[in-house]
Amino acid sequence: MQTIMIDGSMYAAPQDLHAALKKMLALPSWYGMNADALNDCLGEMRETVNLWILNPGQNEVASAVSLVSRVIRDNGGTVKEL
Repeated sequence: MQTIMIDGSMYAAPQDLHAALKKMLALPSWYGMNADALNDCLGEMRETVNLWILNPGQNEVASAVSLVSRVIRDNGGTVKEL
């Protein structure tokens, strides 16, 4: 099990959030930087990913954090807002 922590206030756009997820989760080079691609990647991982949210951010970033949260849950992970 792997737990990652994100602070949506640190990202100016959803692409920035996905770039951070790519690094944190060591996602493959073909990662498409969106929720669908994250779902594909997590579906292939052996390890469950849990997400802790310090701050969901605002506007488009908050929407992206919400989608990422749903993908994490759909793949068996837990999401906690701190």
